[in-house]
Amino acid sequence: MMAQKVAGFIGLGNMGSHMARNMMKSGYQLIVHDVSEAAMKGLVSEGAKSASSPCQLAEMCAESKASAIISMVPEGKHMQQVYLGSDGVLKGPVPKSTLLLDSSTIDIDSSRKVEAEAKKKGVTFMDCPVSGAVPAAKAASLTFMIGGDKFEEAKAVLEPMGKKFFHCGAVGAGLTAKICNNMMLAISMIGTSETLNLGIRLGLDKNLLTDILCVSSGRTWSVDSYNPVPGVNPSVPAANDYAGGFGSALIAKDLGLAQHEATKSKSPILLGSISHQVYRTLVGQGLGNKDFSVIYKVLSSEES
Repeated sequence: MMAQKVAGFIGLGNMGSHMARNMMKSGYQLIVHDVSEAAMKGLVSEGAKSASSPCQLAEMCAESKASAIISMVPEGKHMQQVYLGSDGVLKGPVPKSTLLLDSSTIDIDSSRKVEAEAKKKGVTFMDCPVSGAVPAAKAASLTFMIGGDKFEEAKAVLEPMGKKFFHCGAVGAGLTAKICNNMMLAISMIGTSETLNLGIRLGLDKNLLTDILCVSSGRTWSVDSYNPVPGVNPSVPAANDYAGGFGSALIAKDLGLAQHEATKSKSPILLGSISHQVYRTLVGQGLGNKDFSVIYKVLSSEES
């Protein structure tokens, strides 16, 4: 009888909780950690084991011969704390056979810093950010953009959570692809919201306009899969007063990452910069916890 597969998972938020559950559904015994006790209790009630710190998680993973430790946290400072902090993963006994796979969308420098420290211990660290947002996390259909040497080994671990896997290059290349994707996503969502608001104000039915856009040259993911107009798609945050999903504060953070990398590489990002200011404004208006499609609500509430 084959031994049960084991992995560690750190970060059980809107994305991580669904990703972890899909790992468990595929047969993995998970060892989990989160700063939220409530988030851990939910997974423990479904069969996971909990750790009080990333270091303890690493110890438990070493004892269980875990194939990987996966992380999904909001920012680079959190990721560095998870791996390099006083009770971080790399303070524990991490076997060389255990992959460290970070799916956070963070700054590239943080990822490379952790990789350098992991390498000193002979451990493989890889950046594996994802695309698809909460619906894809729930459906185990995420796209993984992977940076690092052991692509096939990482893919084998991540397969229960995704459908598409791209080897982007060395560590940091996965994040480069993700930052570019999220900049385009923000630009697209703002454009989609402006377009739908204009058409609806001019008298078009929201469902009719959506149907037209979905089969026309203006089609985008923001139109056909994540429509920002309430009453069009019952399974997206717009149907729930923009609760859950991908917070405006998070996409503002990602646009800040794009701005930082654009400045370093001297790359003009005119619409990316404008989108950054738009979402920073939403955060300033107290909408940081609302899904980023809330831009439609803001635009549609403006005086005509």
